[in-house]
Amino acid sequence: MNNQDQIPRPAPIVDESSQPFFDAAADAVLLLQRCNLCQAYLWPLREVCTECLSTDLSWAPATGNGSVHSFVIMHRLFHPAFQEDVPYNLTVVELDEGPRVTSIIKGISNEEIRVGMRVSANWHDVNGTPLLHFEAS
Repeated sequence: MNNQDQIPRPAPIVDESSQPFFDAAADAVLLLQRCNLCQAYLWPLREVCTECLSTDLSWAPATGNGSVHSFVIMHRLFHPAFQEDVPYNLTVVELDEGPRVTSIIKGISNEEIRVGMRVSANWHDVNGTPLLHFEAS
């Protein structure tokens, strides 16, 4: 397949509620929702705190640091735009702030990924939208 035939990668649709996250991501900052009542960090985007049920939520910067909680190596192609990536990892990272985020780890081979390894957030561009991934720390 040549460059003309490449299928574009799907990207998230940025809406009003997710706009602060993607604005910060464009500056390489990971924002999480945070409950103003109990101070819990939330992921994914919520309308109500999952810890205390408060609706008083705001955005707060996160360190972007965490540990691999779990991962799987995907050998099945789910979208033709990712043909060159198979096999790829799908990783659950437990952020130091508490929430678990599903993403990918880049910069190391799939064989090097281990539960408990330290990782840091980073960003890559997909069709003009910054997407979160992690790299070994």
